Amino acid sequence: MFTGIVEETGRVVSIKSGKLSIAAGDVLPGIEIGGSIAINGACLTVTEFNVSTFSVDIMLETVKRTNLGLLTVGDIVNLERPLTLGKPLGGHLVQGHVDDTGRVASILPAGRESIIRFEVPPEVMRYIVKKGFIAVDGISLTVVELDATSFTISVVDYTLKHSNLGSRRVGDLVNIEVDVMAKYVERLSQPYQSGITVDFLQEHGFLSADLR
Repeated sequence: MFTGIVEETGRVVSIKSGKLSIAAGDVLPGIEIGGSIAINGACLTVTEFNVSTFSVDIMLETVKRTNLGLLTVGDIVNLERPLTLGKPLGGHLVQGHVDDTGRVASILPAGRESIIRFEVPPEVMRYIVKKGFIAVDGISLTVVELDATSFTISVVDYTLKHSNLGSRRVGDLVNIEVDVMAKYVERLSQPYQSGITVDFLQEHGFLSADLR
Protein backbone atom coordinates (compact mmCIF):
# COMPACT_ATOMS: atom_id res chain seq x y z
CA MET A 1 0.00 0.00 0.00
CA PHE A 2 1.25 3.48 -0.91
CA THR A 3 0.23 7.12 -0.40
CA GLY A 4 0.74 8.59 -3.86
CA ILE A 5 3.36 11.02 -2.52
CA VAL A 6 6.44 10.59 -4.72
CA GLU A 7 9.62 10.35 -2.62
CA GLU A 8 12.02 10.93 -5.49
CA THR A 9 12.53 10.38 -9.19
CA GLY A 10 14.88 7.68 -10.39
CA ARG A 11 16.57 7.12 -13.72
CA VAL A 12 16.38 3.93 -15.80
CA VAL A 13 19.90 2.54 -16.19
CA SER A 14 19.21 -0.90 -17.66
CA ILE A 15 16.42 -2.95 -19.25
CA LYS A 16 17.26 -6.59 -19.93
CA SER A 17 15.05 -9.65 -20.36
CA GLY A 18 12.21 -8.41 -18.19
CA LYS A 19 14.52 -6.89 -15.58
CA LEU A 20 14.41 -3.15 -14.94
CA SER A 21 17.24 -1.39 -13.06
CA ILE A 22 16.81 2.08 -11.58
CA ALA A 23 19.38 4.53 -10.22
CA ALA A 24 18.05 6.11 -7.03
CA GLY A 25 19.08 7.59 -3.70
CA ASP A 26 16.40 8.50 -1.15
CA VAL A 27 14.42 5.24 -1.48
CA LEU A 28 17.41 2.92 -1.10
CA PRO A 29 17.71 3.09 2.73
CA GLY A 30 15.58 0.32 4.17
CA ILE A 31 15.04 -1.37 0.82
CA GLU A 32 15.25 -5.18 0.91
CA ILE A 33 15.13 -8.15 -1.40
CA GLY A 34 11.50 -9.22 -1.81
CA GLY A 35 10.23 -5.85 -0.65
CA SER A 36 7.80 -3.70 -2.62
CA ILE A 37 8.39 -0.41 -4.37
CA ALA A 38 6.15 1.68 -6.62
CA ILE A 39 7.59 2.68 -9.99
CA ASN A 40 5.30 5.11 -11.83
CA GLY A 41 2.58 3.87 -9.52
CA ALA A 42 3.04 0.16 -10.27
CA CYS A 43 3.84 -2.01 -7.26
CA LEU A 44 6.84 -4.23 -8.03
CA THR A 45 9.16 -6.50 -6.06
CA VAL A 46 12.82 -5.67 -5.49
CA THR A 47 15.07 -8.50 -6.73
CA GLU A 48 18.50 -6.87 -6.43
CA PHE A 49 20.03 -3.67 -5.04
CA ASN A 50 23.32 -1.99 -4.22
CA VAL A 51 24.40 1.42 -2.93
CA SER A 52 23.14 3.30 -5.99
CA THR A 53 20.62 1.16 -7.90
CA PHE A 54 17.91 -1.45 -7.48
CA SER A 55 16.29 -3.91 -9.85
CA VAL A 56 12.81 -5.37 -10.31
CA ASP A 57 11.35 -8.02 -12.59
CA ILE A 58 8.48 -6.97 -14.86
CA MET A 59 5.86 -9.58 -15.76
CA LEU A 60 3.91 -9.64 -19.03
CA GLU A 61 0.72 -8.51 -17.28
CA THR A 62 2.54 -5.43 -15.96
CA VAL A 63 3.76 -4.58 -19.44
CA LYS A 64 0.21 -4.89 -20.79
CA ARG A 65 -1.44 -2.67 -18.17
CA THR A 66 1.21 0.02 -17.59
CA ASN A 67 3.63 2.30 -19.40
CA LEU A 68 6.65 0.47 -17.98
CA GLY A 69 7.08 -1.49 -21.19
CA LEU A 70 7.72 1.79 -23.02
CA LEU A 71 10.61 2.85 -20.79
CA THR A 72 14.06 3.34 -22.28
CA VAL A 73 17.45 3.88 -20.66
CA GLY A 74 17.65 7.41 -19.27
CA ASP A 75 13.90 7.82 -18.65
CA ILE A 76 12.79 9.39 -15.36
CA VAL A 77 10.35 7.45 -13.15
CA ASN A 78 8.45 8.22 -9.96
CA LEU A 79 9.47 6.19 -6.90
CA GLU A 80 7.75 5.54 -3.58
CA ARG A 81 8.38 3.00 -0.83
CA PRO A 82 5.41 1.27 0.83
CA LEU A 83 3.39 2.99 3.53
CA THR A 84 4.47 2.08 7.07
CA LEU A 85 2.58 2.42 10.34
CA GLY A 86 3.14 5.89 11.73
CA LYS A 87 3.92 7.45 8.35
CA PRO A 88 1.70 10.47 7.48
CA LEU A 89 -0.89 9.70 4.81
CA GLY A 90 -0.39 12.86 2.78
CA GLY A 91 -2.18 11.63 -0.35
CA HIS A 92 -4.66 8.74 -0.45
CA LEU A 93 -4.45 4.96 -0.20
CA VAL A 94 -2.85 3.74 -3.43
CA GLN A 95 -2.56 0.01 -4.01
CA GLY A 96 0.01 0.11 -6.79
CA HIS A 97 -2.34 -1.96 -8.96
CA VAL A 98 -2.55 0.08 -12.17
CA ASP A 99 -5.99 -0.11 -13.79
CA ASP A 100 -4.97 1.07 -17.26
CA THR A 101 -2.98 3.69 -19.09
CA GLY A 102 -4.22 7.14 -20.05
CA ARG A 103 -2.91 9.61 -22.61
CA VAL A 104 -1.91 13.22 -22.01
CA ALA A 105 -4.41 15.19 -24.10
CA SER A 106 -3.42 18.77 -23.24
CA ILE A 107 -1.19 20.82 -20.94
CA LEU A 108 -2.22 24.38 -20.13
CA PRO A 109 0.10 26.57 -18.00
CA ALA A 110 -1.86 28.66 -15.48
CA GLY A 111 0.42 30.83 -13.38
CA ARG A 112 2.24 28.67 -10.83
CA GLU A 113 0.34 25.57 -11.84
CA SER A 114 -0.58 23.61 -14.93
CA ILE A 115 -3.92 22.15 -15.96
CA ILE A 116 -3.38 18.74 -17.52
CA ARG A 117 -6.09 16.74 -19.28
CA PHE A 118 -5.87 12.95 -19.60
CA GLU A 119 -7.91 10.75 -21.93
CA VAL A 120 -8.72 7.33 -20.43
CA PRO A 121 -10.82 4.29 -21.46
CA PRO A 122 -14.57 4.33 -20.62
CA GLU A 123 -14.18 1.36 -18.25
CA VAL A 124 -11.85 3.53 -16.13
CA MET A 125 -13.78 6.80 -16.45
CA ARG A 126 -16.80 5.31 -14.68
CA TYR A 127 -14.82 5.20 -11.42
CA ILE A 128 -13.64 8.83 -11.63
CA VAL A 129 -15.58 11.64 -9.96
CA LYS A 130 -15.11 15.40 -9.70
CA LYS A 131 -12.98 16.33 -6.65
CA GLY A 132 -12.18 12.64 -6.18
CA PHE A 133 -8.76 11.04 -5.82
CA ILE A 134 -6.80 9.68 -8.78
CA ALA A 135 -3.25 8.30 -9.06
CA VAL A 136 -1.36 9.30 -12.22
CA ASP A 137 2.02 7.56 -12.56
CA GLY A 138 1.73 6.95 -8.83
CA ILE A 139 1.07 10.59 -7.91
CA SER A 140 -1.94 11.26 -5.69
CA LEU A 141 -3.97 14.02 -7.39
CA THR A 142 -7.46 15.53 -7.26
CA VAL A 143 -9.80 15.51 -10.23
CA VAL A 144 -10.79 19.07 -11.21
CA GLU A 145 -13.16 18.48 -14.13
CA LEU A 146 -14.25 15.53 -16.21
CA ASP A 147 -16.37 14.50 -19.19
CA ALA A 148 -17.23 11.16 -20.78
CA THR A 149 -13.71 10.40 -22.00
CA SER A 150 -11.27 12.52 -20.00
CA PHE A 151 -10.47 14.32 -16.75
CA THR A 152 -8.27 17.25 -15.74
CA ILE A 153 -5.97 17.84 -12.80
CA SER A 154 -4.28 20.97 -11.49
CA VAL A 155 -0.58 20.46 -10.73
CA VAL A 156 1.55 22.94 -8.78
CA ASP A 157 5.15 23.72 -9.76
CA TYR A 158 6.55 21.69 -6.85
CA THR A 159 4.92 18.49 -8.11
CA LEU A 160 6.05 19.20 -11.68
CA LYS A 161 9.64 19.66 -10.51
CA HIS A 162 9.71 16.65 -8.15
CA SER A 163 8.02 14.06 -10.38
CA ASN A 164 8.06 12.98 -14.01
CA LEU A 165 4.93 15.06 -14.75
CA GLY A 166 7.18 18.01 -15.49
CA SER A 167 8.63 16.17 -18.49
CA ARG A 168 5.36 14.77 -19.81
CA ARG A 169 4.21 15.91 -23.25
CA VAL A 170 0.95 15.65 -25.17
CA GLY A 171 0.54 12.08 -26.38
CA ASP A 172 2.54 10.45 -23.56
CA LEU A 173 1.05 7.43 -21.81
CA VAL A 174 0.65 7.51 -18.03
CA ASN A 175 -0.41 4.87 -15.51
CA ILE A 176 -3.87 5.36 -14.01
CA GLU A 177 -5.13 3.88 -10.74
CA VAL A 178 -8.60 4.89 -9.58
CA ASP A 179 -9.66 5.17 -5.95
CA VAL A 180 -10.30 1.61 -4.77
CA MET A 181 -13.33 2.84 -2.77
CA ALA A 182 -15.20 3.36 -6.05
CA LYS A 183 -14.70 -0.30 -6.92
CA TYR A 184 -15.99 -1.46 -3.55
CA VAL A 185 -19.08 0.74 -3.88
CA GLU A 186 -19.77 -0.73 -7.30
CA ARG A 187 -19.26 -4.25 -6.00
CA LEU A 188 -21.60 -3.72 -3.04
CA SER A 189 -24.31 -2.30 -5.30
CA GLN A 190 -24.37 -5.45 -7.42
CA PRO A 191 -26.49 -8.55 -6.65
CA TYR A 192 -24.65 -10.92 -4.34
CA GLN A 193 -22.69 -13.69 -6.05
CA SER A 194 -21.04 -16.35 -3.94
CA GLY A 195 -17.58 -17.70 -4.64
CA ILE A 196 -14.23 -16.16 -5.63
CA THR A 197 -13.15 -16.57 -9.23
CA VAL A 198 -9.71 -16.61 -10.79
CA ASP A 199 -10.57 -13.38 -12.62
CA PHE A 200 -11.48 -11.68 -9.33
CA LEU A 201 -8.18 -12.74 -7.72
CA GLN A 202 -6.18 -11.53 -10.73
CA GLU A 203 -8.02 -8.20 -10.93
CA HIS A 204 -7.28 -7.41 -7.28
CA GLY A 205 -3.63 -8.37 -7.43
CA PHE A 206 -3.77 -11.71 -5.59
CA LEU A 207 -2.88 -13.82 -8.63
CA SER A 208 -0.50 -13.20 -11.51
CA ALA A 209 -1.83 -13.58 -15.03
CA ASP A 210 1.25 -15.69 -15.77
CA LEU A 211 -0.03 -18.36 -13.37
CA ARG A 212 -3.38 -18.87 -15.13
